[in-house]
Amino acid sequence: MAIGISVSTSSTTFQHKHSPFLRSKLTSIITPTSLFPPSIQKFSKILQYKTKPKPRQTVFLVMEDQKSNSSGDVGISAARLAEKSARKKSERLTYLAAAVMSSFGFTSMAVLSVYYRFSWQVEGGEIHYAEMFGTFGLSIGAAVGMEFWARWAHRALWHASMWHVHESHHRPREGPFELNDVFAMINAIPAIALFTYGFFHKGLIPGLCFGAGLGITVFGIAYMFVHDGLVHRRFPVGPIANVPYFRRVAAAHQLHHSDKFNGVPYGLFLGPQEVEGIGGIEELEKEVNRRSKFSKRK
Repeated sequence: MAIGISVSTSSTTFQHKHSPFLRSKLTSIITPTSLFPPSIQKFSKILQYKTKPKPRQTVFLVMEDQKSNSSGDVGISAARLAEKSARKKSERLTYLAAAVMSSFGFTSMAVLSVYYRFSWQVEGGEIHYAEMFGTFGLSIGAAVGMEFWARWAHRALWHASMWHVHESHHRPREGPFELNDVFAMINAIPAIALFTYGFFHKGLIPGLCFGAGLGITVFGIAYMFVHDGLVHRRFPVGPIANVPYFRRVAAAHQLHHSDKFNGVPYGLFLGPQEVEGIGGIEELEKEVNRRSKFSKRK
């Protein structure tokens, strides 16, 4: 490696005061290579060029930084997913507790009420057949009629004037409950009123009222397990999910939320028939298969 040595002008400029021919305005810079012939000087320049250090590449440092940022993003995403999963699990447990307590309370109340109601009808050895069959008949009729009432109310009220309440059911739910749950309480009011009147009074009319209240109660419990549990997975439903017809019911209601047929079906238990009535049997089968695959992956 060559080292240049320069000498200042004052030390390398030789001027003669008496001879004008020796005076020169040029300066001379002395270096070790300038003392050699031109061929050696050229070789020295080549060595200087060859030994010139190359710039370092730092691309790999940037890549390492990107990897660290990517790892940090993955960690944050995993933490968020774990937090969301824990929150969903807590919400399901909360709703499950509410569903079990309400269904157990209403079911036990209905069973005890039916037992005491019919035991009164056979007191003294006299059986009131009209009242007994009227109670049973209207309980079945009320349960079936609630499907058609729910279909009409769903289309004419919930998706119309009461959309501001029902809209919460068509959006991602935050928390274990939603504003749409008030409809369940609204339907429970007439059921409890009919049930109570029929329990504390005797006769054909009270027996019919008792049957109507019983049918509405049975429909409400079934609706909660199939709609909230099976369709929207707000709590586990156990073997109900393996019933083939209930799978079709769940698939039909999922089509309602997809809005592929302008909201049809609006009913629940007869939803598959509504979809078939408008020519949507192919889409219904696709949804059944999709939900089956999803359940198997879980």
